[in-house]
Amino acid sequence: MTTTSSAPDSKPPSGPLAGIRIIDMTSVVFGPFATVQLADLGAEVIKIENPGGGGEVMRNAGRSPIPGMGPIFMALNRNKKSVTLDVGSELGREALIRLLRDADVFIHNVRMAGMERLGFGFEAVRAIREDIVYVHCAGFGAAGPYAKRQAFDDLIQGASGFADLASKRDGGEPAYAPSLIADKTSGLYAYGATLAALFHRERTGAGQFVQVPMLEAFTHFHMVENLYGETFIPASYGMAYTRSVNPRRKPYRTADGFICIVPYSDAQWERFFELGERPGVFDDPRFSTYRARTDNIGELYAIIEEVALTRTTDEWLTLLEAENIPGMRFNTNEAALRDPHLEAVGFFEEREDPELGRFRTLRPPVHMSVSPASIRSNPPQLGADNGEVFGGLGFSAEELAQLLGEGA
Repeated sequence: MTTTSSAPDSKPPSGPLAGIRIIDMTSVVFGPFATVQLADLGAEVIKIENPGGGGEVMRNAGRSPIPGMGPIFMALNRNKKSVTLDVGSELGREALIRLLRDADVFIHNVRMAGMERLGFGFEAVRAIREDIVYVHCAGFGAAGPYAKRQAFDDLIQGASGFADLASKRDGGEPAYAPSLIADKTSGLYAYGATLAALFHRERTGAGQFVQVPMLEAFTHFHMVENLYGETFIPASYGMAYTRSVNPRRKPYRTADGFICIVPYSDAQWERFFELGERPGVFDDPRFSTYRARTDNIGELYAIIEEVALTRTTDEWLTLLEAENIPGMRFNTNEAALRDPHLEAVGFFEEREDPELGRFRTLRPPVHMSVSPASIRSNPPQLGADNGEVFGGLGFSAEELAQLLGEGA
């Protein structure tokens, strides 16, 4: 069953990053996917948004019960505080300087030339806080010719070669994955790099500049298995892992639905074909060894397709579990909401918000026995924490009124 929470701001941070303050000037998905995980681990994340235009763009992606609280923004911004700040104004610049004095991490996805023009490049920020961990979520590495270009998920999927996998699989035109996979993957690299830099600071006392370029991060992710034949020089065969790009790698149709089946060891393959009344498949030299199966994976998948049709999904699941052969029921997106395992672990948590009403969010997937991640507060409305955050920065009453009144 899902877990219901009706007290959105009642929990103190319990994670290993409790006490760490992060000033977050990221937007869209790449940066916020990194900072929401840091927030889940207990960090205080202060999200800075421009007061004009309704805040960052993902607030308005998708419909929601109240303006500015779109579904993707909801998924990426729980456990954060929102302040509105025009860092181009004199008072806004001073507010950011004061925030950075007590910060452990400054993370943004503004192009570096623009951030330096504002006076918040790495050297300028290090002068404010010497041991700062400064994380730049960049589109492209600073040493390359693309350094000044804008980067978006579609562009990175295409430039990295990832969109070419569809051509290698189907023989047709390239295609983007129907997911913001480059943004989210790069966000994981930024999350890991930030943790590593904080660990280094804990050991040495020294902060540092961390750049996470999206093209390089996602190409690294993509090429782990797909460099393949180009790993050895000169190449004797092509790129892309033959098993993962085969068009027959998919959920298999059963007598009444679909199922996911992945026999892996020799014994599992043999037993699967026995269950499917196709003994002797492994006598064929195309399938008798792991390497031979990899080279002829399409023909092997074709036999699985034929065998899967001979029983219902439930019949297969019962047999596969009894024989310890890896298999799972195919879920539609909607069915995943009711998956018995995800229900049992409370993965989809239901929460209440005074203005949004009831909504669903995703619980942190990683479990830590002593310092667990947690959901402490709901995603903030634009500027919801202006009074709390700016009120603690030592501004005069007049300055504070101007800061809050202008949304500076």
